[in-house]
Amino acid sequence: MTVSTAPAATPEAIAAREAEVLGAPPRIAPLDRESVADQIREQTSMLRGGIVGDTVDLPLDAIPEIMFTLCKHQDLWDRVMALSLQVQGSKGILPPRDRQFAILRTGWLLAAPYEWGEHVRQSKLIGITSAEIERVTQGSDAPGWTVRERAVLRAAEELRERAMIGDETWAVLAETYDERQLFELLALIGQFTNVAYIQNALRLRLEPSNIGLTAR
Repeated sequence: MTVSTAPAATPEAIAAREAEVLGAPPRIAPLDRESVADQIREQTSMLRGGIVGDTVDLPLDAIPEIMFTLCKHQDLWDRVMALSLQVQGSKGILPPRDRQFAILRTGWLLAAPYEWGEHVRQSKLIGITSAEIERVTQGSDAPGWTVRERAVLRAAEELRERAMIGDETWAVLAETYDERQLFELLALIGQFTNVAYIQNALRLRLEPSNIGLTAR
């Protein structure tokens, strides 16, 4: 079966995609930071603590702009954040490397500058190398993956191509994942498809630490 191939990784193709996504102002303007400072500090601390274990409070001007944009629609944003915390935080049950490979492959297939750049950074925090990140852009057929890593990447590819995981890929995953882990992998890929849609379509601006699709 043919699965989705990654976007071209040439500098020209990346520049064109980033111009499409990021080349105009955000479609929803962020709120004034001071007007929601206490609320956003609390939510940012919760997210950072739950996902990366960092409990240090950020200065107000260092909190990502996305927090000041999507808090305008707090009920829905709370639910988006809750699922991200569930699948990435202490309650998540997928191996951390597998989790990041699934997110990275999804972000690359969707050519999502914000998601890709952010999760390259998070991947490096758990020891994923620049060479492995480059290999993610090549996909599940690239040499060097373990059997399970290849199946995780292929699951993201097949879901993107057909909204379905094939029997062969599922069987490989089921050799080491239990039912809850299989379910969580689906929820994870679905969540970061959703997050990429939001970030791309709203043209959310990159943070200074996020270099988008060129990140490795």
